[in-house]
Amino acid sequence: MQAAVRAGLREYGISDHAPMPGEPFDDWRMKQADMPAYLDWLTEARECAALHGLTVRSALECDWFPGIEPWIEHLQGLHAWDYLIGSVHYLGEKEEFDNPHRMDFWHRTDVEDAWEQYWERFRNMAASGMFHIMGHADLIKKFGFRPSGDLRRYYEPSLEAMRETGACLELNTAGWHNKCGEQYPDGQFLKMAAEAGIPLTISSDAHRPEDVGRDFKRAGELARQAGFRHLASFQGGRMKLFPLPGI
Repeated sequence: MQAAVRAGLREYGISDHAPMPGEPFDDWRMKQADMPAYLDWLTEARECAALHGLTVRSALECDWFPGIEPWIEHLQGLHAWDYLIGSVHYLGEKEEFDNPHRMDFWHRTDVEDAWEQYWERFRNMAASGMFHIMGHADLIKKFGFRPSGDLRRYYEPSLEAMRETGACLELNTAGWHNKCGEQYPDGQFLKMAAEAGIPLTISSDAHRPEDVGRDFKRAGELARQAGFRHLASFQGGRMKLFPLPGI
C-alpha cells in the first residue's frame, strides 16, 4: 500500500491469482481456503488506503481452461468484485509455459503449435464475456519464443472477440523485465487494438512492493504512440474512461 502511495497512484487494483478446483493445483496461487482472509485483507486495505486518498479496487486474476466457466461463475459470486482479469498460463491438460523453473516445456514443444494453442485459448476466453480485462495478452512470448511470419494471424481473431464482448486490454509493463524485453502485448497488437476501438488499462503486474506502478510513464507514452487517447478503470464491474495523461 505504501508503495502505491509513493508511486503517486490514485487507484490501486489488487488482483491475486484466483484459486482453482482440484487442489493442489500449483504452488503460486491462493487456495480456496484462503479466500475469506483475502476478502478481509481487501477491506482492511481499502480502509487504510482511504487515509492517503488512494482508492483500492478489488479483483481476481482467473486462469482460463476449457470448461472452466462454472468455476468462474462461482468465483464471480463470492464478492462484489470491481473487475476480473482473465489470463492464460497453461496449455494442454496442465502445461505451464511461462514458469522459468519449467523450461522443459519449451525444449519439447513446437513453437508454432504452442502459439496456436495459446491464442485459441485466449480467443475463447475473450469470447466468453466473463472478464473485464484480458491480462498480458501475448504472455506466450515471455521467453522470446516466437513463430516466423506475420503474427497478425494470431492477433486478429482475439481482437475481434474482444471487440464483440467489450473486453478491456491490459498494457502490462512486466514484460520489459522478462526475457522477451517487451511489454505485453507487443506494439503491433497495441496498434491493432487502438484501431479496433478496444479500451486499454495499464498494469505493472506487481508481485513485489517495489514493482507497483513500475514503468507507467513509459507505458503511457507507448499507448499514445499506438493511438490510444483514454485509459479505463473499473468500479463494481462498470468501466469508466478517462483521458490518457498528457493528452
